[in-house]
Amino acid sequence: MSELCFLPATELAALLRRREVSARELTQAHLDQIERVNPQINAIVTLVAERALAEAAAADEQFAAGREVGPLHGLPLAVKDTHETAGIRTTYGSPIFETHVPDRDELVVQRERAAGAVVVGKSNVPEFAAGSHTFNPLFGATRNPYDLSRTAGGSSGGAAAALATGMVALADGSDMGGSLRNPASFCNVVGLRPSPGRVPTWPSAAPWSTMSVQGPLGRTVGDVALLLSVLAGPDARSPIAIEQPGSLFAAAMDSDLTGLRVAWSPDLGGAVPVDREVVDVLAAQVGVFEGLGCSVDEACPDLAGADEVFRTLRAWLFDLSLGTHRDRHPDLLKAAIVWNVDEGRKLSGADLARAETLHGQLFHRVREFFGRYDLLLLSVSQVVPFDASLEYPTLVAGRTQQTYLDWMRSAYLVTATGCPALSVPAGFTAQGLPVGLQVVGPHHGDLAVLRAGHAFEQATGFWRRRPPVRDP
Repeated sequence: MSELCFLPATELAALLRRREVSARELTQAHLDQIERVNPQINAIVTLVAERALAEAAAADEQFAAGREVGPLHGLPLAVKDTHETAGIRTTYGSPIFETHVPDRDELVVQRERAAGAVVVGKSNVPEFAAGSHTFNPLFGATRNPYDLSRTAGGSSGGAAAALATGMVALADGSDMGGSLRNPASFCNVVGLRPSPGRVPTWPSAAPWSTMSVQGPLGRTVGDVALLLSVLAGPDARSPIAIEQPGSLFAAAMDSDLTGLRVAWSPDLGGAVPVDREVVDVLAAQVGVFEGLGCSVDEACPDLAGADEVFRTLRAWLFDLSLGTHRDRHPDLLKAAIVWNVDEGRKLSGADLARAETLHGQLFHRVREFFGRYDLLLLSVSQVVPFDASLEYPTLVAGRTQQTYLDWMRSAYLVTATGCPALSVPAGFTAQGLPVGLQVVGPHHGDLAVLRAGHAFEQATGFWRRRPPVRDP
């Protein structure tokens, strides 16, 4: 039964519908896998095994009754520990919320449940999802399945590590500066940062903001598209919600890429330092797109001002969302969060006006760039998975990183553009560490990004390489 845990979610869904496996059998297989490997990985931090088995039993009853079921019916799923879940502890990785049990599901969880997903538990996060390394004082660090001494990335690190080790079939996450993409890259799974508004967020303290999004992770692009088909779609409570239905992503991902114009720039024209072993892995794969019929040029958009846009708007959002905790519980917050809130409090109206002006200029330059190219390829992360005992890497390609944000620039500069971006497995270093390729598309071009990632995935098959985690 453990082999079921590594099948794509799309295949598992088909097995369930053909009644070749029951939801109870599938859920129990994943719970057994959690029992075997989670003590080494620390990906699932709140497990609700009995509740999950009860949900699976109910799913089987619906199958047996011949009722219409949702696209995720019976599939085991992990919810990020920053997403509120009714009756299941939600801590945000913070001692402030150590015993917090919400009385409602937030929108993404409502949609997952309505589609029939079986929630097995909550995935580990950094404190308040701050930073791309998953560790916190409540649960400790999530370990990389390909090297237990290294980080799984973050902030959706628990989700990515759980997927890589077969603990769940699907997982959700969120992304401001790379939190769906970096852990996907570090754990050899797939993560999509959707276009802002593609997956509506409710409730939200800043509903007009395009910085933070929620989205899907899976072992394959098809799995990510499956979960996106449920998460996406309009909601009247989100002013930036995209009106297209989620069913847009339920179609087959197969697509002919012949004639696509692809830009390739591992370091955004030298704008960000990238370690040589990352560049070497990715450069060896660019030819795959040429083999798929694309023309590939070395080119990148002008991202001037993107750094200021991201850092200014992030700091403002940190003050907005975490300022009260900074005032009431400064001793219970890690220093990086206190710093980011304080940076937000230094901002003036003129600072925010400048950031918004730069943001608009950036949008139009990137829009014009995607008039010349259909896709942009670059590194997801500037480094390979680093030592889990570090808070963040302080040196990248020989250049000192001053803050916990600096080493994530290849991801967060893309955030500032508002473009959809996919992390897809692209190979391994000589030490066996995963490296992801970032596939970026034009405004609202989520489907094109997924189809390109699927074609690359099918041509390469890197997702099939399982981590060397063994039973303890």
